[in-house]
Amino acid sequence: MVIALGAAALVTLALLSEELIPRVSEWWERTRARRRRSPSIPFDPGRELRAEQRARELLRSCVNDEEWAMYRDLGFIRVWGAHSDGPEQAGGTGGAPYAYLIYPHRAIVAYLVQTQRLLNEYCVAFPDDSRPYGSARLPDSDDVLAKWMALTGDERRLIATANMHLPGRQLDPAKVKRDLWRLAQWERARMRELGGASAARRDGLRPRPAG
Repeated sequence: MVIALGAAALVTLALLSEELIPRVSEWWERTRARRRRSPSIPFDPGRELRAEQRARELLRSCVNDEEWAMYRDLGFIRVWGAHSDGPEQAGGTGGAPYAYLIYPHRAIVAYLVQTQRLLNEYCVAFPDDSRPYGSARLPDSDDVLAKWMALTGDERRLIATANMHLPGRQLDPAKVKRDLWRLAQWERARMRELGGASAARRDGLRPRPAG
């Protein structure tokens, strides 16, 4: 009985081998052919770092000195609103000055400058279509630059096409409030620094008494 079962198993295995081995061989040949047609790109651990360095240089060349210093020191950029009625989807701001905070790979946050009341979050995405390293994410500074260009170039269009959410969808409102406080402190320190530099320049231009 055992001998009969063993013989049957061997026969079955032989039949399966005749059927499976050609299929496995064919699959392996197709795999090797695809690899030959699509040479692998060696992994470069410094590629993202170099891409971000280039992006920071480009951002610095496009924004003004205050915006660049703000991004360098705080990690975000403020863009002033250009229209008296404020973001359209916010229901208007009654003519009050408003602005946006631009974060890398986060929603754009609109807020009232006088009261620091958060208005809305606007979600936009700028995928990286470059080759051969295209991915869903631009370098951080490129993402900030793309949002900055969109806001300063055509604010109404960006706000109209972005996905609008109430504050808190992507960014913690408490964090945004802290960032606004940091921005106010940063601006005070910058004004003192610029004022001191201006005074030093004026002193250098004053005529000195003859000795």
